[in-house]
Amino acid sequence: QVQLVESGGGLVQPGGSLRLSCAVSGSSFNRPAMAWYRQAPGKQRELVAGITSGGSTNYLDSVKGRFTISSDNAKNTVYLQMNSLKPEDTAVYYCYSKRATWETSDYWGQGTQVTVSE
Repeated sequence: QVQLVESGGGLVQPGGSLRLSCAVSGSSFNRPAMAWYRQAPGKQRELVAGITSGGSTNYLDSVKGRFTISSDNAKNTVYLQMNSLKPEDTAVYYCYSKRATWETSDYWGQGTQVTVSE
């Protein structure tokens, strides 16, 4: 069973930085694609950044130039480096893994809270 465990969230002042980590267990191969989503109170969950097994990345327009997604296949971990954080980045951030062709569902982590405030 694939499990995703996020860490690295917390409280940070505007302009600060955080690095989120997503550790993947129960999978002995590179996942087809990984991503970070976020959900703020009263809002829909949105895709923040994604990365494919080939290393291609995509970003939400509002985080381009500030956030960077990366993966360390040796450690089975995906990261989200967040710089120049703004109060509007406050949300629960979720790690996501696209299912392999023979799997029946995608996978989600439990979420980690990021709060950007004075």
